[in-house]
Amino acid sequence: MAGYVGILVSDPSLQNQFTQVELRSLKNQFMSMRRESGKLTVGDLASRMSRLKVVGENMSEQERADFIADLFPSFNDEVDFEFFLKVYLKLHAHASSRTGSPAKNSSAFLKAATTTLLHTISESEKASYVAHINNYLAQDGFLNKYLPIEPSSNDLFEIVKDGVLLCKLINVAVPGTIDERAINTKRLLNPWERNENHTLCLNSAKAIGCTVVNIGTQDFIEGRRHLVLGLISQIIKIQLLADLNLKKTPQLVELVDDSKDVEELMSLPPEKILLRWMNFQLKKSPYKKIVSNFSTDVKDAEAYAHLLNVLAPEHSNPSTLAVKDPFQRAKLVLEHADRMGCKRYLTAKDIVDGSPNLNLAFVAHIFQHRNGLSTETKQISFLETLPDDAQVSREERVFRFWINSLGNSTYIDNVFEDLRNGWILLETLDKVSPGIVNWKIANKPPIKLPFKKVENCNQVVKIGKQIKFSLVNIAGNDIVQGNKKLILAYLWQLMRYNILQLLKNLRFHSHGKEITDVDILRWANTKVSNSGSQSRMESFKDKSLSDGLFFLELLSAVQPRSVNWSLVTKGVTDEQKKMNATYIISIARKLGCSIFLLPEDITEVNQKMILTLTASIMYWFLKQPVEEKPSATSETISNSTTDDSASESSVE
Repeated sequence: MAGYVGILVSDPSLQNQFTQVELRSLKNQFMSMRRESGKLTVGDLASRMSRLKVVGENMSEQERADFIADLFPSFNDEVDFEFFLKVYLKLHAHASSRTGSPAKNSSAFLKAATTTLLHTISESEKASYVAHINNYLAQDGFLNKYLPIEPSSNDLFEIVKDGVLLCKLINVAVPGTIDERAINTKRLLNPWERNENHTLCLNSAKAIGCTVVNIGTQDFIEGRRHLVLGLISQIIKIQLLADLNLKKTPQLVELVDDSKDVEELMSLPPEKILLRWMNFQLKKSPYKKIVSNFSTDVKDAEAYAHLLNVLAPEHSNPSTLAVKDPFQRAKLVLEHADRMGCKRYLTAKDIVDGSPNLNLAFVAHIFQHRNGLSTETKQISFLETLPDDAQVSREERVFRFWINSLGNSTYIDNVFEDLRNGWILLETLDKVSPGIVNWKIANKPPIKLPFKKVENCNQVVKIGKQIKFSLVNIAGNDIVQGNKKLILAYLWQLMRYNILQLLKNLRFHSHGKEITDVDILRWANTKVSNSGSQSRMESFKDKSLSDGLFFLELLSAVQPRSVNWSLVTKGVTDEQKKMNATYIISIARKLGCSIFLLPEDITEVNQKMILTLTASIMYWFLKQPVEEKPSATSETISNSTTDDSASESSVE
C-alpha cells in the first residue's frame, strides 16, 4: 500500500494531509475531471471542483475562480494530480475558515468511516489520552523505556509506529485479547515485523468493538495523527465503560423497577447506561434537569457539582454552586474530583467547551471510582429470573462486532434490538452481496410505523431464501419482535455465506464454483498433511481440536515463520488448551485474518466458530501471491459436488 500511495503522490507534505482512502477518492475525482475534455487546466478547476464536498458546497463558482486566479494566474497551464491537491487544500482551508467550521474533529470516538479531509486533532484529547497511557502502561517491561510520554509533544505518534503500544493498550482495555507472545517486541523491528504488529492491532481492535473502517497499517506506520488518536480514543472508551453492564456491576439493577425494565437496561449501550446512572444520582439532589448528553448539558458544570455532592458530600465546597462563572465552577468541580481521588481526564476548559469524549471519560471514571449504588442485593434477585445463556451472549457479541466491522451507516450495540427495523440487515446483505437489495422498496430510518419495519425485514427474509438460507418458519415479523433464536440463526448463515462468497470470488482457485464446508475441511487437512504432520481434523466439531495443535500446524503450514513452537504447550490441561487457543487467535489476526471468536470457542470446539476460523485462514492464504504456493490450485477446491448437508462438517 505504501508503494501505491507513493505512486499517487511523491510530495511527503501532501501525503501527510490525506489518508490512503482519501487519496484514492481524490485521484478518481481528478481522473474523471480530466477525462471530460482530455485534459485539465487551471481555468477548469473552479467549475469542476463544484462536485467536491466543502469546496463545492461553501463557495460559489465565481468565488472559487477569483480565489484560484489570485494564487495561480496562468489559467491555461495543465494541472497534474499534485497541483490539483494543492489547490484543493487551499480552497478547503479558505471555505472552512469562512463557515467557522474547520475540519471536523477526527479524534472523536469513531462510529463511522474516518474520511474527513484536512484533519485536526484536539490537543486536550491528546494530552488526556497520553496521561491515560502513562498511567496504565507505566509498569510495562517493554514500554517503560518510552514512558512517560510528554503530553505536549508529538512523541506519541512516533512511539505507535512499531505497533507495540497499541497492542498493549488493547490488552489494558480488554485483558487477554492479544496473546503478547505474538507481538513483535525486538528493539529494532524491520518493516515486515512492524506491519505484522499493526495488522494484529487492527484485527484485534475490530474484535473488541472498535470501528476501523478506512484505516490501514500504513496509516499507523506513517503516524497519521487523527487516525492514531481516533483508535486510541475508542480503545480507552471501551476500557472506561467496561463495568457498565449488569454482569460486572449487578448493583445497576437499582436503576430500574422490575424485571421487564432490567431486560431493557441490559440491551442499552454503555453510554446510555452511564447517562441513566448519572440522572438516577442527580434525582437525589436539588438539580431538576435531565442530562441527555456529555456535551451541552454539562457545559455549565452544575450537573457535575450536584453529582459529586451526592457521591462524595464529605469533599463538597459550598462555593461550587454559589459561583456564577461556569469556568470557575468547572475548576471547583475538578478540585472536588481530585479530593475524591478521581483522575481528571479533562480541564475546566474542556467542560465549558462541551468536549463529549473527555466529559464521557470523566463521568465513566467517576462511576468506576464511586458509583454510589447500594451494596444490598435484594433487587439483584431480578437477575436470577432472567435467562443466562452464555452461548447466546457470545454469539451476539461475535455477530455484533462482525457487522460493525463492515462499515454500515450505524454502529450497533445489541443485535437483538438494533437490527429490528431491518435497515442494518439490508445494508449488511448489500455489503456481502452487492446489488442484491432492492433499495427502492426499503424504508430508511427513522421508521415510526411498525409495518414499515416489517417490510424491511420481509425483504431480509426473502433475500435469505434467495441465497438458500435455511429459514423454515422465519418471517420478517420475527426479526421486528427481536426473536433471539431466529436472529442468531439468520446472522450465522449470513456470516457463513460471506466467507464462502469471499472464497468463491477468488476465481483462480475456485473457478467460480460454489465453495462448501467440505472443501474448506479438505483444504485444511491437505495443507497440514503436506507440511509433514500427521494431525487431522475429522469435522468442525472434532473434539480433538480443543488442544489447538491442529490449528497451530495449519498456521505454520500457511506461513512457516508465524508459529514459535517453543511457546506452544502440549494442550493437555485446560490452562494449556486456553494458552494455545489465545496464541492461535493472535497469530491468525497477525497474519491478516479478520476473526471474532474467543479462546473458549476453540477449547470448547464451537462448530460455527471453528468453521469461520478455518475459512478465514484459507481465505488469507489463497490471497497471497501465487509463487509462494505453487500447488495451491490443486489442493484447494475439489471437483466434488458434495452438498454441505452430506458432511458432518456442515453446521445447522
